[in-house]
Amino acid sequence: MKILGIETTCDETAAAIVAHDEAGGASILANEVLSQIAEHAAYGGVVPEIAARAHVEVLDRLIDRALDRAGIGLRDLDGIAVAAGPGLIGGVLIGLVTAKTLALVTRKPLLAVNHLEAHALTARLTDGLAFPYLLLLASGGHTQLVAVKGVGQYVRLGGTIDDAIGEAFDKVAKLLGLGYPGGPEVERMAESGDPERFALPRPMLGRREADFSLSGLKTALRIEAERIAPLAERDVADLCASFQAAITDVVVDRARVALRAFSGVAGHPTALVAAGGVSANGAIRRALAALAGEAGLAFVAPPLQLCGDNGAMIAWAGLERLRLGLTDDLTVPARARWPFAEKPAAAVAV
Repeated sequence: MKILGIETTCDETAAAIVAHDEAGGASILANEVLSQIAEHAAYGGVVPEIAARAHVEVLDRLIDRALDRAGIGLRDLDGIAVAAGPGLIGGVLIGLVTAKTLALVTRKPLLAVNHLEAHALTARLTDGLAFPYLLLLASGGHTQLVAVKGVGQYVRLGGTIDDAIGEAFDKVAKLLGLGYPGGPEVERMAESGDPERFALPRPMLGRREADFSLSGLKTALRIEAERIAPLAERDVADLCASFQAAITDVVVDRARVALRAFSGVAGHPTALVAAGGVSANGAIRRALAALAGEAGLAFVAPPLQLCGDNGAMIAWAGLERLRLGLTDDLTVPARARWPFAEKPAAAVAV
C-alpha cells in the first residue's frame, strides 16, 4: 500500500510517499519539503499571502519529485492524503484542491487528514508504537497533552490557555532581536547562557489541571530585558537560557499531571510521545525522556526531519485512515480551525 501525502497548512510545502506492507512494516519512500523561512524572515513571522503563493509555485514540482524518488507513478498509488486543516486557509485550499484533482483523475481514494492528527500518529510511523500513549503536541500554533487511544480517538487532557510553546519561543526571539524562526535561535543562544541568572516564573506549576499558560512568562522576560537594557550578547544568552529552563520545567510538570490523569481515560500508556516542531528542542526532549524513565515508560520523539511539518506524516495518517475505510469525497472542506481532541465529559481525578 502506497500513499501520497501533501502538506501546505503553513510555511512548508511538502509531498511524500509512504508505504506499508502486509507484514506491518512502514517505510518512507520519499519525503520532499521546501521551507519558506527565507521568504518570511524579513517579517518576523509567516505572511499568509506569501505562503499561499509559494505553495502554488512549487507544489506540483514537489509531487513530481516525490514520485520520481519513490520510483512510482500516480497510478501506482493506493490513495491521496492531504492536510485539510487546521492552518492558514489559503495554503490549506491549495493542497486540498490539488489532492482532489489528483484523486479525481486517478480515481484513487481521497484522505482528508487533520494536520494535528498526523503529528499525533507520527510515532507509529517511526517506531511502530502501539496504542494508547500520552502525546505532548507542541508547535508554533498548538500546545496540547492528549491521550491517543486509537485512530480518531483522542482525549485532550490539557492545553494552553494563551500562547503556544512555539509561539512563546518566537515572540521571545523577536523581543531579543534574534532571527526567525525563534525556537532554534533561542535554543542556540541558551547553550552558552546561565539558566539561573534570571528568576523567571513557572506558570501553572503544581495545578491539578494539565493546562499551560505562557503569556505571563513571556511578559516577565520582557520586564527583565527592559530592566538591564541595552542588552549585551551575554545578557541575551542568559535570558534565553533562563526562559528555556522555565519552559522545560513547566512542560515536565504539566506532562506529569497528564500522566496521572491518563489512566482515567485510556488505561496504562505504552509511552510518552513528543511531536510537533517544539519536540526538536534538545532540552525539552531530555527532560521528557527523564520523566518517562521515572514513570517506567518509553520516550518517543520523531527524528528531527519529521518534527516540523512534512508530507510523510500526512501520508501515514492517510494510510492509517484508509486501512479503516475512512475515506472522503470531493466535497470535503478546507478548515482553518479543526480541533482533533476533545476534553473528557467529566473532570479527571489526578
